[in-house]
Amino acid sequence: MIKVVASANGIVGIGAALDVLKRGGSAISAVEAGIKLVEDNPLDHTVGYAGLPNLLGEVELDASIMDGRTRAAGAVGAFKDYPYAISVARKVMEELPHCFLVGEGARRFAREMGFEAKELLTDVAEEKWKRMMDEHAPELSRGRDAYMDRIRDFVRLTRDPERPNETVNFIALDSRGSLCCGVSTSGWAWKYPGRVGDSAVIGAGNYADDRWGACACTGRGELAIRAATARSVVLYLSQGMSLPQAGERALEDLYQLEDAYFGPVSLIVMNPRGEHVAMSIADDMEYVYQDGEMMEPKKLGRHHVPRPGDRS
Repeated sequence: MIKVVASANGIVGIGAALDVLKRGGSAISAVEAGIKLVEDNPLDHTVGYAGLPNLLGEVELDASIMDGRTRAAGAVGAFKDYPYAISVARKVMEELPHCFLVGEGARRFAREMGFEAKELLTDVAEEKWKRMMDEHAPELSRGRDAYMDRIRDFVRLTRDPERPNETVNFIALDSRGSLCCGVSTSGWAWKYPGRVGDSAVIGAGNYADDRWGACACTGRGELAIRAATARSVVLYLSQGMSLPQAGERALEDLYQLEDAYFGPVSLIVMNPRGEHVAMSIADDMEYVYQDGEMMEPKKLGRHHVPRPGDRS
């Protein structure tokens, strides 16, 4: 059975992803098609075009894609000036002997591959950045270069609990039984320039293996990097755990980490049979899925995984 599972913001692209599968396309092409529509959504300030910028007012993107059949992967990090980071990540996977390009190298590669550059910072996102800077660091907004040596001092001042801290996750299962997992984000709003989160790190925010399943993460990326969360879920599946058990165990692992910036992490998981679950450290989180027999995607709540000591 063909199927697509995505984070809640993936609803704008899930239909396009499923259409690819219905035409006999690969899970890889389905994931790319779905994520590109999210990356192009001006109302989503957490992914691609219109994403919220770093502390210098520059939009930097992270993305990765992984083929569950071959376990080939491609990723870009701290990537500027090109809107479709997931497509560039796919090109890295298919055209280079590498898995990961960052910064200027990723930009150069996108240009060489014929991608079209675009201004990613929208007026709305820039205005949000200016308001934040006026509140926390007005001298930075008035003269960026003169205060570069102080910019690290402002990272901890921008811990706004209302800021977007999201990502788009897609997992697709095609008619040949292959899985693909893709992740794309503009990252932590107001982050330190050059920060790369879990979305670009294979094994942390993204992992796919046709033998066991695929997992993608969103939220506090530094936690997922430190615990290799996506790979952990797939590893737990290979050890015989059920989907709920594997996801719950991986999130419980995060509670063991000391982190002054500790924040929610969420994940989606699908196995080779098309069974899926989604869970989160946070309450009231949702995800979407759609298979070949459904006319519309369905939205479901994620299972909440509280700190072990907080369970009743």
